[in-house]
Amino acid sequence: MAEKSKAVVLLSGGMDSCVTAAMAKQTHSLALLHASYGQRTEERERRAFEEIADFYGADERLVVRFDALQQIGGSALTDARIAVPENLPEKSATIPITYVPFRNAHFLSAAVSWAEVIGATAIFIGAVSEDSSGYPDCRPEYYETFGELIRVGTRPETKIEIETPVIDMHKSEIVQKGVELGAPLGLTWSCYQSDDEACGLCDSCRLRLRAFSQAGHTDPIAYRTQVAR
Repeated sequence: MAEKSKAVVLLSGGMDSCVTAAMAKQTHSLALLHASYGQRTEERERRAFEEIADFYGADERLVVRFDALQQIGGSALTDARIAVPENLPEKSATIPITYVPFRNAHFLSAAVSWAEVIGATAIFIGAVSEDSSGYPDCRPEYYETFGELIRVGTRPETKIEIETPVIDMHKSEIVQKGVELGAPLGLTWSCYQSDDEACGLCDSCRLRLRAFSQAGHTDPIAYRTQVAR
């Protein structure tokens, strides 16, 4: 049997990145990368990352810090003075205050550096376009452009592709795919503001709860409040 090529998977500890890791594991050996950046639920997300990495038996794992994102601020996830919005309308023309400016570029840059060192041929990221909160760094063209940057900014012999397998999927489809692949969804964490019991009110919780409901499955994590959306 031919040895699988290696992929760096950006694993936040959330549902989308967990399912992305499950999909990547079908075709690649996994090198899991987690980024901490002073977010409110940093410790809880790190725990989710380690537990998911253990589940998949990933020996290669890397945790990197981007403290500059907290110093820069401008987001409810990194600035305690900015409240995390609750019960937002389903559709909005504005980018929510939970957007961390240009965050995914920082994460991808670290992933590219590590991939080039360890000889990985792909970087998987669980960005979601249609059902996300409208973050500009979750759009397909963002990753197409970044792929060109990798091509011109690495060694000539380096071949690294960015893979976004869930980017065009609805959240409910991601839940269903995770169930089909046996992904450990009960180990994941999505809440923006709580690290003991998910709040159920922030945008991330509500998107997740709706996704499980539409997929016909029960979310395995506990919530303080569950609001239909």
